[in-house]
Amino acid sequence: MKTKDEIVQDWLPRYTGMPLNQFGEYIILVNFSKYVDKFSKKYNAKVYGRKNAMRAVTSGNITLINFGMGSANAATIMDLLTAIKPKACLFLGKCGGLKRKNNIGDFILPIAAIRGDGTSDDYFPPEVPALPAFALQKAISTTIRDEKLDYWTGTVYTTNRRVWEHDDEFKQYLRAIRTMAIDMETATIFSVGFANKIPTGALLLVSDIPMIPEGVKTSSSDKKVDKSFMDKHLEIGIKSLNQLINNAQTVRHLKF
Repeated sequence: MKTKDEIVQDWLPRYTGMPLNQFGEYIILVNFSKYVDKFSKKYNAKVYGRKNAMRAVTSGNITLINFGMGSANAATIMDLLTAIKPKACLFLGKCGGLKRKNNIGDFILPIAAIRGDGTSDDYFPPEVPALPAFALQKAISTTIRDEKLDYWTGTVYTTNRRVWEHDDEFKQYLRAIRTMAIDMETATIFSVGFANKIPTGALLLVSDIPMIPEGVKTSSSDKKVDKSFMDKHLEIGIKSLNQLINNAQTVRHLKF
């Protein structure tokens, strides 16, 4: 296998267990297996890859993939998806809210991501911004408002560092750059999607408030977030992609 196309066409099924002809043209990315199970149950759809690195499930023209956690995995799935050249790719992720006004369960619709991940440096020079596809973010915004809900917008800082909540110097840096949230994948997905000509977007769910000790995520608090907010998070993602599908709207406006 000498070319990228040859590699990804072999590796996407190898990582997910799903044959290429079973993938939809619209992708939802998650990094928690409960989303896969919810999607599968909702549509009575088969889950592929239970013994693979990533799990995937398709209903209609939408495929949902649990790619795991972190920027390296995010870059991997965005490279592998070039095997099917999806029309749109939506990341439904969790994030830490960094502002006092944030509450657990809030939605954040990022207009950009700050590239603290390191992984995206292999794709673009540091001055290239990590941006979503506007049409996809607009569809998410419309869906949220149709649900009589609201969201915050702003930038999300993506880091490759999982344990930082104890680091006061790093937290001061986050205050200085005035970012709305922090996660480990969004900037990578935006950047590698752009490099691979895949329109990408994200809707983040605030799962913790890590700037204060009592707001740091625990196993108990994370279970409460899943129970209270995961269903609506997934529902909004599905409805947003169906809005594009049903209206035959193009997502790719950026000139790659």
